Amino acid sequence: MVLSMPLAAESPAPCFAPCALIPIYNHKDTIARTAHALRAHGLPVMIVDDGSDAATRAVLDALVHDLPEIQLLRLPQNQGKGRALTTGLLAAHAAGYTHALQIDADGQHDVADVPRFLAEARADLQALVCGQPIYDDSVPRARLYGRYLTHVCVWLETLSLTIRDSMCGYRLYPLPATCAEIARAPMPARMDFDTEIAVRLVWRGVPVRNLPTRVIYPENGLSHFRMLRDNARITAMHTRLLLGMLVRAPRLLWRRIRPNRRRSEACAT
Repeated sequence: MVLSMPLAAESPAPCFAPCALIPIYNHKDTIARTAHALRAHGLPVMIVDDGSDAATRAVLDALVHDLPEIQLLRLPQNQGKGRALTTGLLAAHAAGYTHALQIDADGQHDVADVPRFLAEARADLQALVCGQPIYDDSVPRARLYGRYLTHVCVWLETLSLTIRDSMCGYRLYPLPATCAEIARAPMPARMDFDTEIAVRLVWRGVPVRNLPTRVIYPENGLSHFRMLRDNARITAMHTRLLLGMLVRAPRLLWRRIRPNRRRSEACAT
């Protein structure tokens, strides 16, 4: 793993110091536009290159040369989106950032919504801010309908409707709680990362704020989703999380009951 430059000088941890985190694997045609747009919002940018090809590595080298505010982490070979994000989240936390805004490298996400994500995080520094996609006609229908099965599974796994969309790769993490959960148990290495970490953060008691945001599927876009392999991983993940929910069910239900009891007691006084 190669780090292009020091991530941050040592200093007392501020209460809100966000960075942007972009995992990338061979998206050479869209990464520069995404990184420049993030820098326009004043965010430090960390890119995790998940073993990309030579052409993408060349684009990343030129990007870092032009924008010194970008930090580049390189994994020696492709290990999966989850592994790239885990590497980036831990590195951002070690560098002194308090929050990391995850965004895809392929141009799917609306960078104009960055200020809205940051505002949600400032409103509750402990919260996970999840993008809730608003799709246009570019979304593949099979992918759209398939998401609903995961939504239902996640609502069962958390015994709540707290997470509106666990698969959106546009979200803002509170790093202390996120990295503590990563340290507690390994995270999935591939596409199942986004859903599992969201569920496990809810189990941990992290509040969730859902933010509607426009998501597109660019024409001729490069997708690394593999139907058989990744659906098998997602099925195994949901089985594991549903079993995990069973042992946590009393605590999850108590969290839902407790606020209602407090409101009832307040009305009675």
